[in-house]
Amino acid sequence: MTTVLESLNAALHAAMQNDPRVYVLGEDILDPYGGAFKVTRGLSSKFPERVLTTPISEAAITGIANGMALRGLRPVAEVMFGDFVTLAADQLINHAAKFRWMYNEQVRVPLVMRLPMGGRRGYGPTHSQSIEKLFLGVPGLKVVAPSTLGDPGQLLLNAIADEDPVLFVEHKLLYPRPVLGASDLPDWQVRSDDSATPTFTLSVPDVKPQVSIATYGYNFEIARAAAQALLYEREIFCEMVVFNQLSPFALAPLFESLRQTKRLLTVEEGTFTLGWGAEVAALAAEKAGVRQLRRAAARNLPIGNSKPLEDAILPDESSLIQIILELLA
Repeated sequence: MTTVLESLNAALHAAMQNDPRVYVLGEDILDPYGGAFKVTRGLSSKFPERVLTTPISEAAITGIANGMALRGLRPVAEVMFGDFVTLAADQLINHAAKFRWMYNEQVRVPLVMRLPMGGRRGYGPTHSQSIEKLFLGVPGLKVVAPSTLGDPGQLLLNAIADEDPVLFVEHKLLYPRPVLGASDLPDWQVRSDDSATPTFTLSVPDVKPQVSIATYGYNFEIARAAAQALLYEREIFCEMVVFNQLSPFALAPLFESLRQTKRLLTVEEGTFTLGWGAEVAALAAEKAGVRQLRRAAARNLPIGNSKPLEDAILPDESSLIQIILELLA
């Protein structure tokens, strides 16, 4: 069975093999190390002139990638730990995302920034965050986050083919997990749209769902465990809507689910206040008239190094079950 890591690595190999405009750059990505999480393993051996190791300067990495994209190349830049994409915020928000409009469609910036994010590995406050919410809603900047569903590698290939800048958010715990298809989820009916960043809907066959769960990335694993437990232990039927694209919002599949359930739980690993879930909930209330709304997210605290502290700060299966029971009370 293919893992998320293998899928992403194979996609990078395919992109570089098929398009000489694709370059990969970042810190410590050359073989034999192959990057902190090994997604770039083998690339520098096969394409030595197009895999560029860089100094520890996220602003420089992004600035160089911007220039490469403006000259017609398709750079894929890795930030070793996504937390430090903050050091490249100016290059992304005020340059890459704006040039298309500033120069009246005469230029495009087909840049992909790969951002390993997320906690649960004991890396502490500055290496465990999920801060993708800081970039949501920036005009011209797309934010994509794969899960174990579908084809993460194809999602990355689609990002590389995009004419505009894409932040590609990879939760670190996803790398060793197997990619899942419908046959791997026998308890669920799996549907998806046919977009470049498909949204997946998972429901119990032939049963009207009672709660809609909106989530993305690794959070799907937690939501699925909670939904499975509720299904078997309490005969509570959840429908999960799993997004690949976080920004711009495309919430039609969720609104379709909410027409049946009228109840929404959003699940994310970023901090609770002013997050992705808050905006999804607001739009669900405005556009779908939903009034029973709850959010699950990290506490508004830095993430601790110790496992007990980390577990206390981040959302987990038991907390999701408790929230869903409260929604149904």
